[in-house]
Amino acid sequence: MRLFLASVSAIALVACSGPASTPAETAEAPAAAPVEATPTAAPAEAPAAEVKYGKAATYKLDPNHASLTWRVKHMGLSNYTARFTKFDATLEFNPDDASATSLTATIDPTSVETDYPGDFKAGHPDSPYSSFDEEISQSPDYYNAGAFPEITFKSTDITKTGPDTGTVTGDLTFLGVTKPVTLDVKYNGVANFPWAPEEDHIGFSATGTLTRSEFGLSAGTPYVGDEVEIVIEAEFAEVGAPAE
Repeated sequence: MRLFLASVSAIALVACSGPASTPAETAEAPAAAPVEATPTAAPAEAPAAEVKYGKAATYKLDPNHASLTWRVKHMGLSNYTARFTKFDATLEFNPDDASATSLTATIDPTSVETDYPGDFKAGHPDSPYSSFDEEISQSPDYYNAGAFPEITFKSTDITKTGPDTGTVTGDLTFLGVTKPVTLDVKYNGVANFPWAPEEDHIGFSATGTLTRSEFGLSAGTPYVGDEVEIVIEAEFAEVGAPAE
């Protein structure tokens, strides 16, 4: 009986295991040849937008659509940011000849605005000034506007670096010291207002840096940075064109 059960069990195991594989069947099948990827064409670059320039003419700054801000490191923690609210500029613009283009600008140092929110007199009881803005503009340690009532810039070289980019180098006179400063400029385009369709309005964005100690302003160092970043947004109206 035991022999019979053992025989039945062996037959069942063989049946469950399926047919035996032949040596040819047990050999590994050759690996499929790799399929080469079909190269895809590089996406076509969009054509560059045409840059439209204003006409060659004299342009005046539109003060309603312009800003002049500066930033300086404070204790290495942040970029302290302030602005001038009174400035003017005249641009002799020639889109076909950068060497025939020139820029002059003036800044009123008493128009500095820092948005200092604290009680300045409480924190500076010995200061003869009523506000932080007044101290910066009037103090001999800062802008000393009583002795130097104007900051000026006059371009000496304008170079076109691309269809809508360029550099403007000029003489900056600040605290009675004149030094060259270079601005990186982007030309933003031309527009014609419906009420003045014949006059062009052109716009620019510009950035640059200066070292304030080179002009004799070193108050606050090393807690306040020596390098000052300048950021300008400006619209100019062709002379004769009304502002918005």
